Amino acid sequence: MVPLWMFLTVAAALFVIGAYGVLARRNAVAVLMSVELMLNAVNINLVAFWRFSDPVASVSGQAFAAFIFVVAAAEAAVGLAIIISVYRSRYSVVVDDVDMLKW
Repeated sequence: MVPLWMFLTVAAALFVIGAYGVLARRNAVAVLMSVELMLNAVNINLVAFWRFSDPVASVSGQAFAAFIFVVAAAEAAVGLAIIISVYRSRYSVVVDDVDMLKW
């Protein structure tokens, strides 16, 4: 059986990689992919804690994981729609070039 700390280490590594991607990337698609990595790290944590606490009595960990999947899918759909809209008006997906909300 795999111990809890291994799951937490993998999730922490995924979260750090995702956070670095959000902070360091200039491409909006890469930023969205990094946010997805961070959500997957949270998902691993939720399922791991559910598995090691009481997996038989409740399905709360699986419900949390399903909720995270739904949020990730909605975030990807809305994010890609925004990126396509920005690309059609600015012909660029560089995050620094997007200042349409500034007056």
